[in-house]
Amino acid sequence: MAPETKITHELAAGSAISIISLVDALIEEAHVLRASDLHIDPLEKEVKVRLRIDGVLQDAHSLPKDIHSQIITRIKVLAGLRLDEHQAPQDGRFRIILNNIFIDIRVSISPTYHGENAVMRILAERAENLTLESLGLRMEDRERVEKASRNPYGMILATGPTGSGKTTTLYTILKKLHTKEVSIITIEDPVEYSIEGINQMQVNPRAGLTFANGLRSMLRQDPDIIMVGEVRDSETAGLAVNTALTGHLVLSTLHTNDAATTLARLIDLGLEPYLITATVNLVIGQRLVRKICDECKTKRKLSKAEEANLREMKLLPKELLADGTVWHGKGCENCVGSGYRGRIGIYEIMEITDEIREAMLLRKSSNEIKKLAQNAGMKTMVEDGFAKAFKGITTIEEVLRVIHE
Repeated sequence: MAPETKITHELAAGSAISIISLVDALIEEAHVLRASDLHIDPLEKEVKVRLRIDGVLQDAHSLPKDIHSQIITRIKVLAGLRLDEHQAPQDGRFRIILNNIFIDIRVSISPTYHGENAVMRILAERAENLTLESLGLRMEDRERVEKASRNPYGMILATGPTGSGKTTTLYTILKKLHTKEVSIITIEDPVEYSIEGINQMQVNPRAGLTFANGLRSMLRQDPDIIMVGEVRDSETAGLAVNTALTGHLVLSTLHTNDAATTLARLIDLGLEPYLITATVNLVIGQRLVRKICDECKTKRKLSKAEEANLREMKLLPKELLADGTVWHGKGCENCVGSGYRGRIGIYEIMEITDEIREAMLLRKSSNEIKKLAQNAGMKTMVEDGFAKAFKGITTIEEVLRVIHE
């Protein structure tokens, strides 16, 4: 029975409803539809169920208000949370098996005006078969990443907002570096994918295990390669840079708008420019865009207004404007009517060249550093996105949506 049918069946059962089966069916449906998050939000007269599919939140179901507390209780039981606590946020996790696949689910419960809500992050083992190519990196960019990851020491940074695929990029690089000759340790919040043979630590502030403390203890474990989930503060930034200086390859993430502003962000965190230039080898700026559904992909003519706007922006490949047509998805059963199915990255890969190092030491602006990187062959995220739109991988609207966000 399909998950949606199971949900309908349970809701039709009235007082004989099985909350256990209903919650299982909601999680199964989220997994089948490739959702990253399942939201259960109480309103005044109903409970709204929403799914985040390919980065976009969509309404899925409306449940009766009278079963709200039972649903939240069931989720709390699964995640090992306190059943008698209703006024404070709680976080937990649990694991289920669906169709012989292990699925880790991270749970966050918070009190709201109409009762407790629940957000479940679905962490299925989807990183198993990822490669730099399948992530969407151009051949030249893959070569840059591989060259930087062959260095025995230094830093590789992935940057972008939350949910832009930074951690997945770093996992893919780690899997490429993972051989029996090297020791790899990670500290993450949370551990999103389990990789056999790599020692993965999870941040636990209650036990005093922060990124900074974890990084200190890692250095006593004789690692060759270290991944720090995120550089959040000056203490972690300083430790990460010193670790990279002392003969370790360090991979980490930062929240910045693009590759060039990363260097300014590290200075904001209290690092001296000479330390940054001595350690940072490569910066990966990225976003995730939705891919056009292969089943309903078709071409359409650009409208006059669209063409005028794009010419004004001076960002589009000449071929696209000359052709006057763009790809889009009409919407079908395969993509649940959205026209999109799956996501792919758009990137800018900034190698830290001698010219960029010199500009950093002189504290030049991010714009000047970006120009130097472009002169050295860096394609910006917008250029990479439009190149993918021209090939029919994504749409112009999607690239602009993600870049403007």
